[in-house]
Formats: sequence, C-alpha cells, structure tokens
Amino acid sequence: MSLSLLAAVVAGALIGLSLGALGGGGSILAVPVLLALGQTATQATTGSLVVVGVTSLAGAVTAHRAGNVLLARGAAFGVVAIGGAVVGARASAAVAEPVLLAAFAGLMLVVAGLMTARQLRHRRGTTAGAHADRPRLDDPIITFSPTFMCQCPRALKVLVTATAVGLLTGFLGVGGGFLVVPALTLALALPMAYAAGTSLVVITITSAAALATRAGSGIAPDWGLVAALTVTAVAGSVAGARLAARADTAKLSAAFTGLVLLVAAYTAATAVPALV
Repeated sequence: MSLSLLAAVVAGALIGLSLGALGGGGSILAVPVLLALGQTATQATTGSLVVVGVTSLAGAVTAHRAGNVLLARGAAFGVVAIGGAVVGARASAAVAEPVLLAAFAGLMLVVAGLMTARQLRHRRGTTAGAHADRPRLDDPIITFSPTFMCQCPRALKVLVTATAVGLLTGFLGVGGGFLVVPALTLALALPMAYAAGTSLVVITITSAAALATRAGSGIAPDWGLVAALTVTAVAGSVAGARLAARADTAKLSAAFTGLVLLVAAYTAATAVPALV
C-alpha cells in the first residue's frame, strides 16, 4: 500500500468517526485531505462529492431504519436544490483555484463558529430532546386540484434555502449539513430530531447532481484515493456512532472544532498569498 493511499485510509476513518460520533461536520475535511494528498482544488472538490454523497447515503439508510427520516420531504427539498447544485458545480470549474481555496477556508471558519455556538447552547441546556413526536404532513405548499392554491411566502422560502444549499454543495464539494439542518427546520418546519436524518437525503441528492454536472468537465481526481477515503469514512461512521454512546461527545466536538480551525488557517495561509 502506497503512503498516500495509507494516508487516505487513515483520514477517511477519522472523517467517518466524526460523522458517526458528532452527527456531521467530518465531510468538510475531505477537501483538505485530498489537497494534502496532491490533488488540485478542482480535483479535491470533485472527489469530495463522492465521499460526501456515499457517506450521506449510508447515513440516510441507517437513520431511515431508525425512523428519523421524513423521506418525501427530504426528496422534495433535494430536488428543488438540484438547480443550485448544477450552477455551483459549473461555477466551481470557472473560478481560479486560489479563489476556490479562499472560499473554502472561509466556509471552514463559519462551520467552526457554528459548532462553537452549538456547544455553548448544549452547555446552557437549551437544546431540544433527543426525539420528538413524528410530525404530521403539513398542507401542501402548492396544489393544482381541485383549484390552484399557493402558499407563496413559504414556497419562496423553500426555493431560496434549497438553492443556497445546492450552490454550496456544487461549488465547494461539501455536504453543508450545518446549513441543511437549519434550512429544513425553517423552510419545512421539521423538528430537530428529524431534520438531521432528513438532511442526509438532501445532501445525497445534491452531491449526486453536482457530481453529474462535473462529469463532463474533464476534472478527474485520483479515484483510488477517493475510493479509499470513501470506504473508510463509511466504516468509520459506524464505529463513530457506537463511540458516541460511550464517549463524551462534548469533548469530541470541541476537539473537532479546534481541528477545523487549524485546517482553515492552513488553507487560508495557502490561498490568500496567491490572491494578492
């Protein structure tokens, strides 16, 4: 096994552990890992879509079996987000790599800030319970029969939030679970207990759409590294889920936030000089 392949296996396991133990966030490390393994920014963001899409699909299946996924709502939101994912993927191929890296570093800083805020809310005891009653289906946003009816303000909210999620996934090659979960709670009124699992359905759809858009652009990452990263990430997520039941997830989350900040600083230090 080559050194780079071994590094991909180890990194994939760490990403999967984070996803399984913390319920998200780990996939944002896929791009920096692929960059460190010699991939260009466009190759890394393309390869990351495979890691994100497959691990999200595996997580969605697990969450669905546990009854924590509202499949129809997630699929509908994901379909609306496809347009944004296609535009984001095409825009990613058109911008200079230093710009792409700088945007990614900024995203990592945002993620670290949101994770810190979530940790503070947990400490204050303001988070919701682990499970909620399964919500009933709301009245449809748009109907055509027997008469046309549109809850237009709500439809606009879904369109804007879903498009933003798709743009993020397509442009930077990340799942954006930190954005999808609040988007689902705001646009579709999903309880948090179902938003996390349902978001995995959305991420799977948008990742697949963005990857399909990039397929004809000639951007080809090292698929061996991507496969190793993906397989070990999926396996690591299973181990991470078991670890979450035994370990102090607050400490794990704090450590992961620190890691994201370090990687963001390194990525910014690499990208910013090339911009000036």
